[in-house]
Amino acid sequence: MLLYEHPLSPYAQKVKIALREKGIAFETSLPGGLGSGDAANDFATTSPRAEVPSLIDGDAQIFDSTIILEYIEDKWPSPALLPRDPVARAKARMIEDVCDTHLEAINWGLGEIRFFGRAPGALEETLHTAARAQLADIYRWLEARLGTGDWFNGDAFGWADLSVVPYVNMSAFFGFPPPAGSLLDRWLARVRLRPAVAQTLDEAIASTAGMGDYKALVEQGVFKRQFRDHRLEWIIKSGGIQVVLDGLARDNIRFTGPLA
Repeated sequence: MLLYEHPLSPYAQKVKIALREKGIAFETSLPGGLGSGDAANDFATTSPRAEVPSLIDGDAQIFDSTIILEYIEDKWPSPALLPRDPVARAKARMIEDVCDTHLEAINWGLGEIRFFGRAPGALEETLHTAARAQLADIYRWLEARLGTGDWFNGDAFGWADLSVVPYVNMSAFFGFPPPAGSLLDRWLARVRLRPAVAQTLDEAIASTAGMGDYKALVEQGVFKRQFRDHRLEWIIKSGGIQVVLDGLARDNIRFTGPLA
């Protein structure tokens, strides 16, 4: 079984944590053309939007992290990652959706600033201020769903938890952790102790070491960053429309293109 991924992708991290929690063997590959919008080799057929992750399992070729998680849960139901109760299952999926959109967009923007210098001068502080306030709101929302329990998923670690941890961990890496001693802070410390989570997060942080090397490629328009839907909304509503205008002028941002 082959997983096309990038270690820093929170979507790929979700899938790797799920596979590791279930003890399923898999190999990973960084697809050619990733970042340029030009998918290469089998990746082009498994991911029509040229996005990671995508999974090849025999004849099955599956893209989109949520669909891959559903496939994994259907094929390897034990240990279960989704709770049995329909309401709890819906709650887990709603938590995933919020993290995949609202929280992912903030981290994406913070990455554009840190790794690629998208917001020089005062604009960086403007976007950081917006991110700080928005993350505080999301952290409160997450804590309300966590409550006083150990896990977002209910009685045991599961789908909801693996959907939250890549994002909160990355926000903390960018300097915006949950408040010290908060319910979310204690949950993050607890979830990081799980071997499947720890290995995946370590791979993600290790991969940031080379991200600065891409800055020149971005400036040259060789490496085009994807500013689609929720990411584009975040950068504009947070005061960064100039980032988009500059990216368009320099031809170093892209949007979803024709399906491969």
